[in-house]
Amino acid sequence: MLNTSLANVKESVQKNNIIFGPINSRRFGMSLGIDLSPAFKQCNFDCLYCELAPAATVDAQKDIVKVETIISELKKHLNEKIDVITLTANGEPTLYPRLDELIDAINKIKNTTQTLILTNSANLVDSKIYKSLLKLDQVKLSLDAISDDIFKKIDRPHLSIDVDAVVNKVIEFSKEFKGKLFIEILFVHGLNDLENEVKKLNDTLLKLHNIQRVDLGSIDRPPAYPVVGISYKELHDISLMFDSSLPIHIASRIHAEPNNSYYSDEDILNTLDKRPLTMDDINLLLDEDSLIRLKLLIKEQKIVKKIVGNLVFYIPQNNFKRKRQK
Repeated sequence: MLNTSLANVKESVQKNNIIFGPINSRRFGMSLGIDLSPAFKQCNFDCLYCELAPAATVDAQKDIVKVETIISELKKHLNEKIDVITLTANGEPTLYPRLDELIDAINKIKNTTQTLILTNSANLVDSKIYKSLLKLDQVKLSLDAISDDIFKKIDRPHLSIDVDAVVNKVIEFSKEFKGKLFIEILFVHGLNDLENEVKKLNDTLLKLHNIQRVDLGSIDRPPAYPVVGISYKELHDISLMFDSSLPIHIASRIHAEPNNSYYSDEDILNTLDKRPLTMDDINLLLDEDSLIRLKLLIKEQKIVKKIVGNLVFYIPQNNFKRKRQK
């Protein structure tokens, strides 16, 4: 249970760095960020891959920013060009003790702008946090592992966190949430990229409802600990291990190495049948001649576009209407 006691909590007067952006996010559009822990890292995880320096886990924030301060700063930057107001933090945003109050205040001024939170999912076990997140338009939940040992190795959670309880709440939340739900899995070499763990992730994802997209990624920035990510090719291979009904998206491309292989028409159609891809994905996989064949398949309408969120995927025409049955 999240400790929301405000005893010994320091009210941060820091205004700089609360609002950042807007950033043109490929996945979420024009995003205006709110950092709910601008002073320093406050997190219930100490992930191996974190871009922030290692830090002891906490189960509550002790340095907080007033809701009034956040709203005042938000009003200075919010305009009609912003697609999403993104709640994040140097750490875990759901540790912010006045999250429910803040979401209500943002909802009063956001107009048509969407609200989004980027969370590690752990605090869904807190009923107050769970109910607060239901008020948002978009929620992105991280879920790196299902096995207890691998979860503890990768995410290095606070001692109070139980992965089985978190997974159960993620499943429950997916059934109740009415907005756009995104799942993110970040792969670390030699840990959650193993076939058995991918199978457990797949089985769990199949229990979720109304997923907008599942983003697969790996380490893109210098990590907190001496671990390494996996290549784009390995991510693509892992993506094919997930059920074809799942809306899988390979999100990590910063250090992606092109595969640029020969694909026949049948290969192209089979590949997109197994896993719809964006043009960025396709450009990494296909050689020049294969790209020409792809364009002909598009022209002949054997391959069509499917828009998911802000991304355009390519999929065989005969599978366009295929939908996952719940």
